Amino acid sequence: MSAPVGAPPRSMILDQSIKVLYHSILVLALYFEFAGHNLPGGGFVGGLMAGAAVSLRYVSGGAEAVRTTFRAPSHVILGVGLFLSSATALVPVLLGGAVLEHAEYETKLPIFGKVKVVSALSFDAGVFLVVVGLVLMAFAAFGDDRVPTETDDEATQ
Repeated sequence: MSAPVGAPPRSMILDQSIKVLYHSILVLALYFEFAGHNLPGGGFVGGLMAGAAVSLRYVSGGAEAVRTTFRAPSHVILGVGLFLSSATALVPVLLGGAVLEHAEYETKLPIFGKVKVVSALSFDAGVFLVVVGLVLMAFAAFGDDRVPTETDDEATQ
């Protein structure tokens, strides 16, 4: 990916550093997401970490790099997250429980051993997607990286 015509040159050291950091921060965000219901963290903190990774992507490649990071549009990611967290909160009410009442499922897997899954994980996943969707929408609102052309100047006059 090269810089647009007329744009300042990009730093190769910055680009390569961000390529390494981006994936590392996303792994940390997923760790916070999955460890959140037992340890400090969860969907919000994981989403903030993923948002920080997207911010680094913006610094390196601009708005176009952020747009191509995820296949789904930002409003779809936000909507799916909102639906998932709302559904997780309301399904227990439909089953005769309280709002946000959680359920646990425990099983033994061959490699991982004893694994406990809590329904709060799906709520955290929804919050994670809402935060990431909001960050993506904020960067989309920053606008284009395009360099104005002569035809743009003529259209404004």
